[in-house]
This record gives sequence, C-alpha cells and structure tokens, in this order.
Amino acid sequence: MYQVKTYNAIAQAGLDQFTDNYQINKTDEADAYLIRSVNLHDQTFPKSLKVIARAGAGFNNIPLDKATQNGTAVFNTPGSNANAVKELIIALLVASSRNLFAAADYAAHNSGADISLRTEKDKTRFKGTELTGRTLAVIGVGHVGSLVANAASALGMKVIGYDPYLSADAAWHISTRITRARTLGEALKSADYVTVHVPKNEETTGLIGSEQMEIMKDGVKLFNYSRGGIIDNAAAIEALDARKIRTYYTDFGENILLNRDDVVVTPHIGGSTIEAEANGATQGANTIMTYLETGNIINSVNLPNLQVPFNAPYRVTIIHKNIPNMVGQIATALADAGINIESMSNAARDGVAYTIIDLDNLKNEEDNKLIQRLSKIDAVFRVRVLKK
Repeated sequence: MYQVKTYNAIAQAGLDQFTDNYQINKTDEADAYLIRSVNLHDQTFPKSLKVIARAGAGFNNIPLDKATQNGTAVFNTPGSNANAVKELIIALLVASSRNLFAAADYAAHNSGADISLRTEKDKTRFKGTELTGRTLAVIGVGHVGSLVANAASALGMKVIGYDPYLSADAAWHISTRITRARTLGEALKSADYVTVHVPKNEETTGLIGSEQMEIMKDGVKLFNYSRGGIIDNAAAIEALDARKIRTYYTDFGENILLNRDDVVVTPHIGGSTIEAEANGATQGANTIMTYLETGNIINSVNLPNLQVPFNAPYRVTIIHKNIPNMVGQIATALADAGINIESMSNAARDGVAYTIIDLDNLKNEEDNKLIQRLSKIDAVFRVRVLKK
C-alpha cells in the first residue's frame, strides 16, 4: 500500500485516479506528495518520500537539491494549464486592443441624464484597433506559447515565434503560418504585442530588460503570463514612463507596478480554471503511480527521463551521482550477490544519474539485503526494488 499526502486543494478528478493500492492523507510518512503552490523549501522531507508531483508547470516552490539528496523524484505537469493561459492571453489581447478596461471604468463612473450625449462625445478616447494584421511576438513556443501563437494566427495576426530550445516534437504543434525568428531581437523589433511563455531559470530571469525594450517599437503592448522576473519590472516602468511601452499586463504583482493606468496586474490567475486544476491533478496522480509502480520517468525536473518496458519479474531503480564507475560498482555488487542482470539502462542529467535494472529472479528475503548492499555505495541517493 502506497501513502500519498496532498497539499493545497487538489481537484477531486485527480484524487479519483488513485487505485485501491493508494491511501490519501493517512500519514505524514508518505511515499508521495501531490501539491500545487505550497512552499516546501523549509520542510524536512521524510526518508519515505520517493516522489513529489506538482499539479502545474512551475516548480520553484520545491527545493530540488534537497529532494535529490533525499532520493526523491520531482515532477511537474507541463501543458496541464496551457489552454487556460492561452485563453487568458487571447482575452487580454482583445481587451488591450479595444481599451476595454479603461472604457469599462469610464462607464462605471459616469451616470446621469446626459450620459448618452457625453458618451458619444467621450467614446473616441477609447477608440481601439483590430488585431487582424497586427504583429504578435511570442517568446517561447512550448506548451503555452504554441497555443497562443496558433490562436493569434487564427485571428488574423502576424505571429513571430522565438525559442532557441524548440524541440522537434514541439515544432509539430506550431502552425506553418508562424514565422520563426532566429534571434530575440529579430522577434521583438517589429511586434505590436509581445508575450513571454518561457520557464524561469538562470538564463530566462531578466530575459526582457532595458536592452530588449529599446529594440521594440514605440507603443508596444507587453504581456508576462509566464513567471515573475522574466520581464524586468523596473525596466518596464522606465519604458512605460518614456512611452516606449504603451501598456504592461502581468500576472505577477510588485509594488512598483501598482496604481498605474498603464499597468494591468491580475492575481496569478493564468492557469486558474476548473479544467486546468483537474488536468494538473489528474496528470500528477498518474505520474505518481507510474513512477512508484514502474520506476519510469518522464517530465521530471531533477532526474533524467528514462522509460523502459517493465517485462521482467523484478526491477531495481537507483538514483545516484553522475560520476565515473557508478554503473560498474552497481553491476559488481549484484554479481557478488549472485544476482543475474536481465537488462540495465542508465541516463544522466547534469550531476545526477538514474539506473534501471531488470532481474529475472530475486528471492523475497534478498530484497532488503540488496537495497542495503547497493545503498552502501558512495554517491547513491536511493535504491528501490519493484515487483511486477
């Protein structure tokens, strides 16, 4: 029986995925965490914790180094909220082009007998533009960006995509009508609208700063519904004051952005829909079950991807440092124990490696002995024995 501990409000659709072999919130000594936005950085992980699944794309609330040292695989659920973010971006593109927020605010604060006459006179100040024929730069064309690019193109916009890390698989999801820029500057220079959809890391923090904003057309409209910090907010304020940027829309508030008519801050609602929460919870639950029952890894954020058909009676999985002779030491330990290896697979990601070994025979009393023997190897973080 596997134990799962949840944090935050996890959609029931996700919890319903777990089979009878799983218990939910019965103990703190859990095999798995299924979370959303809870901050785990100050928490001490139990040794029993084998996997954390985050029902969402972001994972900056999880201490990856601590998890790896504990032998805990960490997963996110990329794409689970992509449609929700896409729809919000399209809504904001329409709202920004037609000055809907300012127009609604005007109407809400004006009333009286002569409102019709004043409205006819004043409405010209809210005259907008149509999206058709306008140029949108989409920075990052992965799960969310590709949907945004395709939807904007379907509205008649000229779309330029930029993503230096675009995979061949992701490229299949992008319409042939999307122009691919070779550089960030090339994507920005002719855009009427710019939206960013990249993960936050060392390379993307501050990706759009003063230098990039200077490249943009005067009067551009800028959107950040990816992660806070990818757009330099201080630089954005300077560009707004200089009328370089006309309006800035973001899901990530900061004091310097408040109380400005040219900034619209939403309360981190980009992926907050009933459907997106259900998608993330469902994907997270299935990820947990797949990892615990087969050891296979896809979409981990701290371990390498490795998927091997589980056809043998027994499987040993080992999380360890990516250093020389680790596989040799593991194989030697198994040979010394008189255990025959049916197949072995290994993958590495930066300083961490993951090894899957399938065995055709293993006596029940040897399980713990094998785990202890392999765990004694320096640089091994966790050993598990799985039975088909």
